[in-house]
Amino acid sequence: MKNDQSCCAEQMEHPDHSKELHRLNRVRGQLDGIVRMIEERRYCPDIITQIQAVRSALSALQKGILERHLKGCVQKSFSAKDQKTKDEQIEELLSLFAKL
Repeated sequence: MKNDQSCCAEQMEHPDHSKELHRLNRVRGQLDGIVRMIEERRYCPDIITQIQAVRSALSALQKGILERHLKGCVQKSFSAKDQKTKDEQIEELLSLFAKL
């Protein structure tokens, strides 16, 4: 199965992730802060702490989007009667989890 042809891609029923934009804007601000810290030659552990904060924020974002995918697209796929659709969804999930 191609990565861009999931249940949602085929039916164009993508979940709305616009509420996550605030998280992305916060991460962008944190990244800008890290750039400034590096330019100002700030203390290394302080920079590392900020990098970890960005990683945590991105992880929370990823978890939320994955949860919506599982409860939306995947659930719809598994309720389909077509076994091929179910198998394709499982392959997509296996590929996705291998990247995590």
